[in-house]
Amino acid sequence: MILKSGGIAAAMTLALFSTTIPGALAQDSAGSACGTDKTIDIAEMTWPSAAALAHIHATILEAGFDCSVEIVTGDTVPTSSSMLTRGTPAVAPELWTSTIEEPWAEGIAAGDVVQLSDAITDGTVEGWFIPRYVQEAHPELTTAEAVIARPDLFADPEEPSQGRLYSCPPGWACELSTTALFAAYDMEGAWNLFSPGSGGALDASIARAFTREEPILFYYWGPTAILGKYDAVQLDLGETKPDVYACNTDPDCDEPAGVTAYPSSPAVVGAAAWLQEDAPAVAEYFTKVGLTNAEISELLVYGDENQADAAATAQNFLKTKEDLWSTWVSADVADKVKATLN
Repeated sequence: MILKSGGIAAAMTLALFSTTIPGALAQDSAGSACGTDKTIDIAEMTWPSAAALAHIHATILEAGFDCSVEIVTGDTVPTSSSMLTRGTPAVAPELWTSTIEEPWAEGIAAGDVVQLSDAITDGTVEGWFIPRYVQEAHPELTTAEAVIARPDLFADPEEPSQGRLYSCPPGWACELSTTALFAAYDMEGAWNLFSPGSGGALDASIARAFTREEPILFYYWGPTAILGKYDAVQLDLGETKPDVYACNTDPDCDEPAGVTAYPSSPAVVGAAAWLQEDAPAVAEYFTKVGLTNAEISELLVYGDENQADAAATAQNFLKTKEDLWSTWVSADVADKVKATLN
């Protein structure tokens, strides 16, 4: 067949189209899936649950939405401050806002940041716990007052005449509140407020007691691997003790009554406002990703038992909890993520 010059040009144009446009279309498809060509940086906080969530979301955004993703080191105050002033990181997947309540609220009002969902749908947990097997043997032990009346049951191994309350690790904010609550309950003399020395030492003490099925009264918080692994019961601390968060650092504070000692802190998915504008599909994804305390604690058990880092813990969650995370995304996105896992 002899082609006219116009036909040759047309053929060349068609050939050029066939070799270059599919790639361009693929780029357009990827761009439209993510919605932005900006790198979406996700804060990996210093505690296990937030770190694992950062890797879970990074994998889904990168594999499923074709986003450019970077995981960056974070912590509550520096992450929120940077997000408020610089718009980076783009996402903090588990931001506890109780310690940044005022600037965070101002940032939302100013349109600098947005709250896309509750990261922990039933709220964070913080308080005093005993093993369920102890409560089953002593059904009356449902409140702090009831437990405080039984120092003999929770005897300190070093001072058997006193009970032992395992406190929050030294240097943490909860050490101050636990100490204030210990004083508010007038436990001095009958009880020893025992400092575990570190978070790891506290975990080891709890694990040892549960393994031996011994009584233990301890401070803890959730979601965590410990509460996922061991069947612990949170005690009712009542509504009549001081607001220790408000007064534990100010000796002249007028202590208000009727406030719980450990109020649940909101844990939210916080994001820079530009994410909602530039990548609405990604922002919508983050409105669906909330997990319960029990679900997060369960995913952390794998990391604890296997000495796995946050990335490996996230991979295990994605492989074993497909029925859960696949509800956050479309079938097409879920298939793309599963393909990378296999």
